[in-house]
Amino acid sequence: MYIQYTMDQLFLPMDLEEDIPQNHVVRIINDAVNRIDDKIFEAAYSGGGRPSFHPKLMTKIIIYAYSQRIYSSRQIAKAVRENIPFMWLAARQRPDFRTINRFRSERMKDVLEKVFTAVLELLVEEGYIMLEHYFVDGTKIEANANRYTFVWGKSVVKQQAKLEEKVKSLFTEIEEQELLEEAAHAGEDLAELGESNELTSAKLEKAVAKLEQKLQHEPKNKPVKKAVRLLRKDLLPRKHKYELQRKLLGDRNSYSKTDPDATFMRMKEDHMRNGQLKPGYNVQIGTENQFIVGYSLHQRPTDTRCLIPHLEKVKEMLGKLPKTIIADAGYGSEENYARLEQEDCEALVKYNTFHKENSKKWKQDISKIDNWTYQQESDTWLCPNGRTLHFLRERKKKNESGYEQQVRHYRSADCEGCPFRERCSKTNRNREIEVSMTFLRYKAEARKKLRSEEGRELSIRRMIEVESVFGQMKNNRGFRRFLLRGLPKVSTEVGWLSLAHNLLKRATLSQKIENGRSGIDS
Repeated sequence: MYIQYTMDQLFLPMDLEEDIPQNHVVRIINDAVNRIDDKIFEAAYSGGGRPSFHPKLMTKIIIYAYSQRIYSSRQIAKAVRENIPFMWLAARQRPDFRTINRFRSERMKDVLEKVFTAVLELLVEEGYIMLEHYFVDGTKIEANANRYTFVWGKSVVKQQAKLEEKVKSLFTEIEEQELLEEAAHAGEDLAELGESNELTSAKLEKAVAKLEQKLQHEPKNKPVKKAVRLLRKDLLPRKHKYELQRKLLGDRNSYSKTDPDATFMRMKEDHMRNGQLKPGYNVQIGTENQFIVGYSLHQRPTDTRCLIPHLEKVKEMLGKLPKTIIADAGYGSEENYARLEQEDCEALVKYNTFHKENSKKWKQDISKIDNWTYQQESDTWLCPNGRTLHFLRERKKKNESGYEQQVRHYRSADCEGCPFRERCSKTNRNREIEVSMTFLRYKAEARKKLRSEEGRELSIRRMIEVESVFGQMKNNRGFRRFLLRGLPKVSTEVGWLSLAHNLLKRATLSQKIENGRSGIDS
């Protein structure tokens, strides 16, 4: 009546491999990691102490966990005890959650990029990627930090300025009461704190030490005693705090107290629709055939200045850059074009006005120099009304990263009586423009490439290349918030995500190829 059922009998086969399908993703992960040279992992172990779990075992279970939406080290440890594919990968060994977390965040931080590169080499050998077209884009992922423990750069500067004024006022008050040994010495102290020189905690510490030295000779000097107490208990500690905050901020405008490496950014996941800033990181990835070829992590919310450091990391990992770089308008700056030209890469990178240029409104806007004529022989610009703008001067313009842009200024000799004056300029003076001729050349080259048949094809392909990878990560695999804290550990976490994505993608393509062969055979 029933199929025989008993829990007191041993059944064969006992090998867990019998329960894993041939085309299962766990077999792809196992094969790929087994093909990696063992010497790559040696840098993660200094030697000594008790024997460690094999790094390939740990690498396999973490990659497989990330491919199955399991990110918590406790959940990974639980799966290793209960889940058949995990048990097979681990050969029934059972690392605990602390070991797993320490391996993925600390031991592998200097090794994971080499593992990622080794897997890429396997994909190149198998023909999945060719390193010809590199589609780059960025997405913001929330940090593992409190959303309300923020420090704003402008607030720090403002509070620090108030503190410095209070300190200088305090020393001025002491000087006016003639409580220092001599007026000349007092003047030196104030000069050391300085109105023109920056007031640092070291200088303030030295000035306080002089006041304390004076107290040793005049212990009943109440104004100095009060000033020293105020400086030691309040002003000096606050000065140290503001200096530390400025150091943590760097050139950023904010950071989180619970993860100082995270910057407050606007996220697409804005459920309250109030533009709330959240602590996060800007993840830049480059893909080919929807495989992740390169990744990097940044603290800047905008993509423009992330491209060069991203490509530097890709070049370091791969030893070279792909032939063609395809990116959207967020990357179209003169500095980026110049760097790609220097690297001898073909740039299919849009600039911010590329799509607007095709609109009727843009073409009819006579204030735009794109609708003017440049006369190269005379080095002049001709406006739509036929007025000539002559060269005035040239200057260098440096941006935050240090890139120098050569800007040329042109001015019209006479705009009086021009019927287009109100539409062309907002001032009553003759029209003056500033132009980077280098940037105009880069934009003209990009425009020509993007409007070619191949350029249009690659631009359309870019929309489904990187965005689909982000969709797989965020929606299908539910990764919307980092688990680790700090730039090095979070960068390692992006590496694990990228490895899991690539091997999962390879498993999917292998399955499609196998199904296609089965269909032909049948």
